[in-house]
Amino acid sequence: MDSLDINREYIELVKENEEAYFEDYKETVEKVKNSKAQYKGEPIPFLYHPMFFTEEDVENFKKIGKMIISIANKVTNRYVEDADFRKKFNFPRLMEELILVDNGYDINVPIGRFDIFYGGNDNFKFCELNTDGSSAMNEDNTLAEILLETKSMKDFSKKYSFSLFELFDSWVRESISIYKQFNPNNPSPNVAIVDFVESGTPNEFEEFKKAYERNGYNCIIVDPRDLNYRDGGLYYKDYKIDLVYRRIVTFELIEKADEIPDFIEAYKNKAMCTIGSLRSQVVHNKIIFKILHDEDTLELLSEEEREFVKKHIPYTGLFKGDEKIFEHVLKNKDKYIMKPYDLNASRGVFAGRDLTYEEWKERLEKVWDKDYIYQEFVNPYTREFVVFKDEGVGKEEFGTITGLFMYNEELAGLYTRAGKYSLISAASEYYTLPNLLVRW
Repeated sequence: MDSLDINREYIELVKENEEAYFEDYKETVEKVKNSKAQYKGEPIPFLYHPMFFTEEDVENFKKIGKMIISIANKVTNRYVEDADFRKKFNFPRLMEELILVDNGYDINVPIGRFDIFYGGNDNFKFCELNTDGSSAMNEDNTLAEILLETKSMKDFSKKYSFSLFELFDSWVRESISIYKQFNPNNPSPNVAIVDFVESGTPNEFEEFKKAYERNGYNCIIVDPRDLNYRDGGLYYKDYKIDLVYRRIVTFELIEKADEIPDFIEAYKNKAMCTIGSLRSQVVHNKIIFKILHDEDTLELLSEEEREFVKKHIPYTGLFKGDEKIFEHVLKNKDKYIMKPYDLNASRGVFAGRDLTYEEWKERLEKVWDKDYIYQEFVNPYTREFVVFKDEGVGKEEFGTITGLFMYNEELAGLYTRAGKYSLISAASEYYTLPNLLVRW
C-alpha cells in the first residue's frame, strides 16, 4: 500500500457521509480563521484533506535531502576556496565578503527547505533550494493540528495512525547543537530571531520564540536596525545576543546594508553565532541550478551525485548574452519558466504556457539581461483531493509541490502546496496541505 492508495481511501470515506463531513468542514474553516495559520493577515487557504505520506516516502525524502546537502556542501566549499569559481555567481562585493566569513561551526546549510515535485520513488524534480529565511513551519503544524481533530480524520484514525512532523522544538534542539560548536562554554545562550519588521512572519516568529522559552532559553524577536554592536558584542538595549536565528533573506540584507551597519560589523567579527550564516546563499540563489550543470561543477561530485543532478535538477540557463538565447526561449514558450536570481515568494516568476506569444515576448524583452534564468518547465505530479462546493462534495485533481525541511542536515518535516496553475504559490491560487505520516 502506498500514499496514493491511502489518499483514495480518504476520498471514499468522505463521500460516504458527505453531509456530516460538510458540516464539519464549515466548522474547520472557522477554526482556521481564528488560528495562527495566517499569511499577511489572511487565513491560509487549505483543503479538508491532508497530504498523506508513508514511512517509505519519508525514507526517500531523507535520501533526497542527504544527497542535495552533500552536493551543496561540495559547491559551497569550492566557492569559499576558489576565487575563480566564485566568479560564476557574480555576487555583490559585500555579499561575497560576508559569505567568506567563517561561521564558527561546520555546517554550510543549517536550515533549509528544498522544494520538489514528487511523484514517488525516483520520480521527482527540484523546484527551489530555499536555504535563506526558510519559512512556513507554522502553516504546516497549525493546519495539521486542526485537521487531526476533524471528524473525517478521527474516523480515518480507526484504521490508520497519523502523526505530524513537529518543526519548532526540533529546531531549538538542532540550533542549540550547532551553537555548542561555536561556543561550548555557554550552556544558556540568549537567542534573537532577527528580521526586518516589514518582511517577517510574526505568527511564526512567536511560535519559535515560545519554543526557545519552553526549552529554557531567553529569546527575543528583533529588527536588525535596532541592534547595537558595542564592547565586542551585539545588543538589543541591554540584552546581549549570543545566538541569532537569521530570518533576514540575503538579498534584503544587502539592499538595506546601510541601515544595519552594527549587525554587519558584528557578523564580520563573529560577535555572535548566526544560524544560518550567509554561506547558505551560495545554493539559495537560483543561479545554482545553472551552475550545477556546468562541467567543472560536475567534476566536484561523485558519479552518483552527477547522475542525481542530471536527472533531478531541471535544465537551466542564464537569460543574457547571445541573442540566440533570447530567440530560443522566445520560440519555445511552453518549454520554459522564467525566474529572477534571488527574489522570494515567486515574485517575478512567469511561465510561458500561462501567456500568449505576444505576452511572452513582451515579458522576455523586459527581463532580458536582467539577472534572470530560463528553466525547463516541470509539470507537477497530481493527486485527487476532496473539495466542498455548494452542490456537495466533489474531488478535483491538483498539482503538488512538497518542501523538505532540513535541520542540521537531517530531514525534520514537510510543507506541501497544491494548485491548478503553473505556479503553485502565493502568486496564484493555491492551498496549503498539512503533511501527515501514515502508519498501519
